[in-house]
Amino acid sequence: MAIITALEIQKRNKERVNVYLDGEFAFGLTLIQAAQLRKGQILTDADISALRSDDEVNKAYDHALRFLGYRPRSVSETRKNLTEKGYPEDAIEACLNKLITQGYLDDEAFARYWVDNRSEFKPRGARALRVELRLKGIPDAIISTILAEQDAQDDAYRAAKDKVRRYKGKSQREMKHKIGQFLARRGFDYRTSETVLTQLIEEMMTDDPQFFVDDGDDF
Repeated sequence: MAIITALEIQKRNKERVNVYLDGEFAFGLTLIQAAQLRKGQILTDADISALRSDDEVNKAYDHALRFLGYRPRSVSETRKNLTEKGYPEDAIEACLNKLITQGYLDDEAFARYWVDNRSEFKPRGARALRVELRLKGIPDAIISTILAEQDAQDDAYRAAKDKVRRYKGKSQREMKHKIGQFLARRGFDYRTSETVLTQLIEEMMTDDPQFFVDDGDDF
């Protein structure tokens, strides 16, 4: 057991309080936690352990909120960050559960955000998106649900459309080969790529019948 001999607001952080036990600094707490304490109060070893544990959770929680402030994160990303910062495992799990309960962490919402962001700025196929989401620690069941909502053909079309113009004066074969490789690197499957490339060729030829040169073996 120990006696609280002083409670002092920290100079650098007015939201935290230093707790002194038997004349020596013991640990810090948030103002809310410290409000339940008073000078002269006797704390058991269990009380001290609980207060320290709660404070570790609060510190992990505050750090996690700052981490989440930059962009949405997956549960796995947040756990990894907290682990790298040295927070205890039990504090991390308690912190994550709190964030999930409050809606700050939601793997399905994160996966949808990630896929929508890719679709808008850098369209990718299901294969590439699945790899990216797995690396973020998203469960396969959630990945499959989110990817099922995607229009792969529309994404592939938008990914390829801006590149077609550079093949004016080239052959259809060259365009299909180069852009087909590009779409494959972006994770689009062969059938989707072929459908989109055929559509783009038809559009270019409708707008400008001389867009492609005839190499004698165009498709």
